[in-house]
Amino acid sequence: MAERSNRKRLTAAEAEQQQRQNADLWKRYVKRRDPELREQLILQYAPLVKYVMGRLALSLPAILDYEDVLSSGTIGLIEAVERFEPDKGVKFETYGIARIKGSIIDTLRSLDRLPRSVRQKAKLADQAVTQLTLDLGREPSDQEVAESLGLTLEQYLKQIVDASWVTVSLDTIGSSGDGDDDGPGDVPIADPDAVDVASGLERDEMIGDLGSSIRELPEREQLILSLYYKDELTMREVSKVLGISESRVCQLHARALTRLRASLARRQEAA
Repeated sequence: MAERSNRKRLTAAEAEQQQRQNADLWKRYVKRRDPELREQLILQYAPLVKYVMGRLALSLPAILDYEDVLSSGTIGLIEAVERFEPDKGVKFETYGIARIKGSIIDTLRSLDRLPRSVRQKAKLADQAVTQLTLDLGREPSDQEVAESLGLTLEQYLKQIVDASWVTVSLDTIGSSGDGDDDGPGDVPIADPDAVDVASGLERDEMIGDLGSSIRELPEREQLILSLYYKDELTMREVSKVLGISESRVCQLHARALTRLRASLARRQEAA
């Protein structure tokens, strides 16, 4: 989204010139490893850090210090610049965003700011959604889930939002850890340099299950996921498109992730 916005502000000639300058800068840096060129690249791509933070903003616990998260993302950017290999044909933005996101999420996990009780409540909510779906033969309403957990609707909505950073996003959905240290769907961000050893068939099956689970969501939640992950809008932009508050978008996004985790768990058990 950030990259697309920048392109809109540039003419075709300016964009082409910028691409040539970037390619030349990378070529000189890779050849010489000059600290000054490294600094130029870091400054040039610094906006990517705030872009990633904006994409993760509503999944981060409010008690985290903004500067701590910014510093973590900057460390990820520095590592990306130092390890990037232009000859591999991957755009730096793609590589850098993955490394920045991974650095931020690793920092969040190492800080251990999320109480274990919140993780346990997230698991209980997932289990309640799964059980109610089996009992009712349909997706339960928020009110029904809240009642099964002995909570008010407001308490339940706050709980799933508080715990939503455990999953972070669709990028990390796909595993339901049972250990005390891992929240539902809490799996490591893939290392961009690592070789993908996962079976192609297993990956295709997971993608198929995720797609089917998304199609089972209410239309509004499907739209939110599409706008956020496919169109890469921020939560604030999604709220403007839908004409609802940003906090409500946050609630619906968190609820969608809870339902997806429960749906994937049912499919895995059935398999």
